[in-house]
Amino acid sequence: MPSPARLNGGVTRRPDRAPDRSAGAQPATGAEPATGRLVLAATPIGDLGDAPPRLGQELAAADVIAAEDTRRLRRLLAALGVTTSARVVSYFDGNEVSRTPGLVAALQAGERVVLVTDAGMPAVSDPGYRLVRAAVEAGIPVTAVPGPSAVLTALAVSGLPVDRFCFEGFLPRKAGERAVTLRALASEPRTMVFFEAPHRLAGTLAAMATAFGAERSAAVCRELTKTYEEVRRGELAALADWAGAGVRGEITIVVAGRPAADPADAPDPARLHALVAEREAGGQSRKDAIAAVAAQVGQPKRVVYDAVVAAKRGAGTA
Repeated sequence: MPSPARLNGGVTRRPDRAPDRSAGAQPATGAEPATGRLVLAATPIGDLGDAPPRLGQELAAADVIAAEDTRRLRRLLAALGVTTSARVVSYFDGNEVSRTPGLVAALQAGERVVLVTDAGMPAVSDPGYRLVRAAVEAGIPVTAVPGPSAVLTALAVSGLPVDRFCFEGFLPRKAGERAVTLRALASEPRTMVFFEAPHRLAGTLAAMATAFGAERSAAVCRELTKTYEEVRRGELAALADWAGAGVRGEITIVVAGRPAADPADAPDPARLHALVAEREAGGQSRKDAIAAVAAQVGQPKRVVYDAVVAAKRGAGTA
């Protein structure tokens, strides 16, 4: 792997610098006030060799660097061989609201602010949205350094359809809220991408199997681009069993969308009723069982509900 220190050919330049703001400097007659620029800089999700050349250039050129974790930023700068005279400030979930006005003021004063998070693109399940929104509302230019993305990397290696997809980020931590969210996604036809913490992976996959159907195809991508990278593909139920033994690392889950329903291939109503009854016997409510079976067989919930009602009537029960 080429030395990251050579990303910039050993030369640190400050592109697109604002006019001189030193003491005593005055703008030319009729000149507009200096306007800064917000740069969202993607950082490697694992392998530092994936850092784009512009990342080192922008970090060297910054007046202010807003970092999710300033210690990680220092390690990144050292790995890239970049020195910077920028003012470094922390910018994370806990202080986004309080720090945003000060960063906007720096931008309005003509400073170049570079925002980096621990890995990947800022604002994508990471701090950044508030600052981008505030900068846009203030009329400040916003640009980005494209780079590694766990979402797109996992999608590409999953082996699942990539022509249409949606990113759902992290699911709610509470089991009940998570179940509600997943039920709402059960009829989503696009491939879905999620982030998850390793200690919650088994529970999330089991909940997905319940909401989407045990046989729904998925892929669990672990430690992407790192030494112990692993992509585990299979059906949700099998993946949940595998994860039960414990999994470590950064996790991205990719789940196939609901198959297109073909009315000509609608399952036999008796089979639908049997599938619902099996889930009810396992402790699910009828409503949840109907939703899960509908997702499993790729049919609208109304079709499954009607099959259950018809079976009850045929058996002479209420």
